Amino acid sequence: MITAQIRSELPRMSGSLRKVGLWVLERPHYVPKSSASEVGQSTGTSQATVTRFCQALGLASYRDLQYELAKEQGQVGSEEPEPRPLGPDIGPDDPLDRLVSVVARADLQALRRTAESLDLDALDRAARTLAAARRIDVYGVGGSGVIALEAEARLFGIGCDARARTEVHAAETSAALLTPADAVVAFSHSGATREVLGPLRLAAQRGAATIAVTGDPRSPVARAAGVHLGSTSAETGFRRGGFGTRHSVLLIVDCLYARVAQLTYGRATASLALTAHIADGHR
Repeated sequence: MITAQIRSELPRMSGSLRKVGLWVLERPHYVPKSSASEVGQSTGTSQATVTRFCQALGLASYRDLQYELAKEQGQVGSEEPEPRPLGPDIGPDDPLDRLVSVVARADLQALRRTAESLDLDALDRAARTLAAARRIDVYGVGGSGVIALEAEARLFGIGCDARARTEVHAAETSAALLTPADAVVAFSHSGATREVLGPLRLAAQRGAATIAVTGDPRSPVARAAGVHLGSTSAETGFRRGGFGTRHSVLLIVDCLYARVAQLTYGRATASLALTAHIADGHR
């Protein structure tokens, strides 16, 4: 039961998260009928705090908290209103239309939940940090290394001095040379990847601003960063771990990229104009 889980987690919460938890336990019937913003106003906190409270419970979004409380109160049936895309495997004899449906539903739900649960204050702080940074390191290995390269390409294209470091020695060497004028973005689905955590901590010791994108807000990588942005998994039978979270992380990268471009509008538009002809020249 979700209320039992809240009572269990409450002693480990502090500050505004504990305030939200106590309020929810006192008024569980109010939550399914109210938005996260309304709960934030009622508790004297914010929508972002309510979202972080849900994530602290291991929920992907505020909608999950609403559903669990409504189910506990008998307002919905024991079954979910629509099939969860994370559970069903794709069998060897499943038709192609079902395969496409399972994959598409998983991706769309991950994108929706990531957008709903994204801490907008944290996103803005991260974007402003990157916009002002002299230099930006982007850390990631394996599947997260692909994301790091994508983040580099987007930020570099709008005039940011961004470099992806996908090999641990290169990442730690670069981190050791950072200054308080620089920034780091670290990608790790588990939030426990040593090859990402090491250079991230070293960058923080050098005074650089640190941003982490993980699927676990309580992970070592998330705790080591000054700003954390959470992603949501979209696993199916053949996509586990980092593969299942790829699209939601790319959504976060897109949002960061667009916000940095907005904050550095003159530089970004000039950079795009100066490079617009390059692709045409290779067609």
